[in-house]
Amino acid sequence: MKFKKHYVESKGLHLNYSIIVDIIEEKSRILDLGCGNGTLLKLLKDKKQIKGVGIEIVQDEVIKCLSKGLSVIQGNIDEGLKQFKTNSYDYVILNQTLQTTQNPEFVIEEMLRVGKKCIVSFPNFAYWKVRLNFCFTGRMPKSRVLPFEWYNTPNIHLLTIKDFFVFAHNHNFKILEGIYTTKANIKNGIQYNIFSNLFAQEAIFVITK
Repeated sequence: MKFKKHYVESKGLHLNYSIIVDIIEEKSRILDLGCGNGTLLKLLKDKKQIKGVGIEIVQDEVIKCLSKGLSVIQGNIDEGLKQFKTNSYDYVILNQTLQTTQNPEFVIEEMLRVGKKCIVSFPNFAYWKVRLNFCFTGRMPKSRVLPFEWYNTPNIHLLTIKDFFVFAHNHNFKILEGIYTTKANIKNGIQYNIFSNLFAQEAIFVITK
């Protein structure tokens, strides 16, 4: 399978935002889980004219979304998406949130039920600097994408790129595209290999049933 190259302009925004905007077709129906202050949803609305809804648990973030004119629901994605019909969205997005969920299996299952395609991104805990830091300091690693202390981190299910491929195989869903990023560098691929798992700080996957 051939992948399109992602030509993106981050302009100070997180690189993930620009890549996700590049992936999504114009006028798509979008459900953004854990949408935060609505930055990504607003970008998609402005650049791709999408019809989108966000779900966010933190009330202050919900208020920020509403101030941007976004449709948002305050809710906990760990409780499921029962208010949404099967295949009711072109894309369901879970950006930098998978590792913070209580039940990742259930969240992914619900995403795949509601969305025709899903976009999942997360920090890669197998990145070589993280491995090296743990090896030499003997402490839980910290980095640009994992900046928290062990006692205040929201990340409760840390995973690697290899873990996600195994997870996809065990749960019978398809990976349509894998995008691996390190700062301004972007690599595209579908097969797992040791180099992507070793050198990518973050991963973005497009998945489907």
